[in-house]
Amino acid sequence: MTSLVSVLDKDGVRLTVEDAVATVTLTNPAKRNAQSPALWRALSEAGRSLPGTVRVVVLRGEGTSFSAGLDRQAFSPEGFDGEPSFLDLARGSDAELDAAIAGYQDAFTWLRRNDLVSVAAVQGHAIGAGFQLALSCDLRVVASDVRFAMRETSLGLVPDLTGTHPLVGLVGYARALEMCVTGRFVEADEAERTGLANLVVPPDELDPAVRDLTAALLAAPRDAVIETKALLRGAAGRSFEDQRAAERAAQARRLRDLAGLAD
Repeated sequence: MTSLVSVLDKDGVRLTVEDAVATVTLTNPAKRNAQSPALWRALSEAGRSLPGTVRVVVLRGEGTSFSAGLDRQAFSPEGFDGEPSFLDLARGSDAELDAAIAGYQDAFTWLRRNDLVSVAAVQGHAIGAGFQLALSCDLRVVASDVRFAMRETSLGLVPDLTGTHPLVGLVGYARALEMCVTGRFVEADEAERTGLANLVVPPDELDPAVRDLTAALLAAPRDAVIETKALLRGAAGRSFEDQRAAERAAQARRLRDLAGLAD
């Protein structure tokens, strides 16, 4: 018997939990799920609110678009009500400015935790901060109408919401540079070809495809998945010999656990 529990619903973010699966939904389709500092704080809170039983997090957006990126109000002189404007941030000290951006980034980092597998279900526009939010997830299932774009450079900014590292890892430096500097659209066929998308499906099949993938992710024992994710995430930063050693250590832990000899 499964039960759906609503854990959080605020500032354009809703978190529900059903057994081992958490669903984080962006809930402002009228603005194509545009993002704001308040939404980022709610995303961070969603990460902190996850029950320990959760193994898979599905991230999705209501309506026709996943997320059209940063709300344009951010670029107005006054910014958002009750928030420092970009000009206010620029006037702060180096430490204050760094801390503000780090706080925004926190909304994106928890999706990479080794004890979770995160899946972005992406349809329509995923632009700028929306693209980076999709890149924060381990896996991306995308609808055939998807349009990714990194538009920050054209605004005189850089992508700073943790998207550059996974983008280079997925498509390589040269293609990542070209995507970011031109700000062009990347559509479904290219996303699948370059590794941005694990799977492309028609828009009306997006939710069933994500459910099927989630079920497959839950089939393996949790501790084996955690160890495997940690191995793969660390591989790029290790030498071949260091990765061999990491594999041996991880396997030793698994064998001892399966034999009932773990600490």
